[in-house]
Amino acid sequence: MQVSHEPVTAPTPVFDEDHLVAAGGLPAILGLAEQADFISLLAGRLTVDCPNAPLKARSLVAGMLAGADDIDGTGILRTGGTPKVMGGVRAPSTLGTFLRSFTHGHVLQLGAVNRKLLEHLAPVVPGLFGADPLITVDLDDTIRELHGYRKQGVAYGYNKVKGLNAILAVVSSDSCPPVITGAGLRRGNVKSGDHAAWHATRSITLARTVRPGTQILGRADSAFCTCETIHAFADHGCWFSVTIPAWPTVTAAISGIDEQAWTPIRYPHAVIEPETGELISDAEVAETPFTAFVSHPKDEQVSCRLVVRRVKRLNPAGQDPLVESYRYHAFITNSDLDTVEADRRHRDHAIVEQVIAELKAGPLAHLPSGRFTANAAWLACAVIAFNLSRAAAHAAGMSTARMPTITRRLIMIPARIAHRARRRYLHMPRRWPWATQFTRLWTTATAVGPPLALAS
Repeated sequence: MQVSHEPVTAPTPVFDEDHLVAAGGLPAILGLAEQADFISLLAGRLTVDCPNAPLKARSLVAGMLAGADDIDGTGILRTGGTPKVMGGVRAPSTLGTFLRSFTHGHVLQLGAVNRKLLEHLAPVVPGLFGADPLITVDLDDTIRELHGYRKQGVAYGYNKVKGLNAILAVVSSDSCPPVITGAGLRRGNVKSGDHAAWHATRSITLARTVRPGTQILGRADSAFCTCETIHAFADHGCWFSVTIPAWPTVTAAISGIDEQAWTPIRYPHAVIEPETGELISDAEVAETPFTAFVSHPKDEQVSCRLVVRRVKRLNPAGQDPLVESYRYHAFITNSDLDTVEADRRHRDHAIVEQVIAELKAGPLAHLPSGRFTANAAWLACAVIAFNLSRAAAHAAGMSTARMPTITRRLIMIPARIAHRARRRYLHMPRRWPWATQFTRLWTTATAVGPPLALAS
């Protein structure tokens, strides 16, 4: 039996609508930023020699929130009715010129704006920094792979990849997903630990401002195990938990651990062994007193605990299976946590790696300029965009959502502008699955007054 169907005529696209907004959620997040005095902070601190610098910096951040991963991508802010709800945007070519006018000092000013913005967002979005008795500061770096040598500072880094190096300082707690308290772009062949103490100190200062009296734990991998970084935490009364390389003193200390001192632990979920990439679900831990940096003057040496985790090696072909050998992973700490808990806390350092992955999947997918300071400014704006998306997620009741999810659910909402009784409205899709979460965000963003972009 033949079923007859009416032929379906394909619609004809026509790009002629001036009242449609591709990113209808942007006014809410920018309203949240305005409650934290974002524009005022930019106007008061950013001294770059360029007209309307605060507006241009705001446009860069807004473009990144809307999914831009290069300068041309910020052109989405000029589409349809978006400029009407944004309160002013600039062309991508203008933003590119703006980035190229930055110096190293101006990039540091953006970093100061980011820290002050987080401080102002803390009371606006309760829970942004959690309420746990322990806050962690994670340090890590990554290579943003680049091809060719036309970009300033490009070189082969620690992982034999050619590019530029970005260092990040991230603050989080058990109930608080991470925010980025500091970041910096560096030449590709820099040592990971260079100037890490500088970033750690500023992150500690911010953490103590927003959560006074809370214990701080600094975490990092072995590339950051330097005397300066450890003292940056210890001298400020913080705990540290830093992976230590297999120095002769470390090897000797591990060999001196009594066999009866090892405590079995089993992970609720399998974890990745950093040396081999294998999934492991059980191991053993032990600890011993240790003095780090014995080659330094006595007043710079650090007395601490050496906590060691060991995992059985898989026996290679031909080896007697009765002969057991182990892989060892050691870190130093001055915390008063017990051995098992100290090891668990240290393994949570992977939080910062998720932050790096989100940035690389978003605004840090490219470093768009050949000028080093322009790329450094791009990274600084990307950090601000990340933190605003994190604040928006908290305000919307989606605190565990990642940046791509926030962009898809709360920002890239198609909307239509309408005017009634001297007021401007954004008509959004009926049955939007995350309308409740967006309403929560909107309520927080407009608690003191409507965002400037929505003023009638």
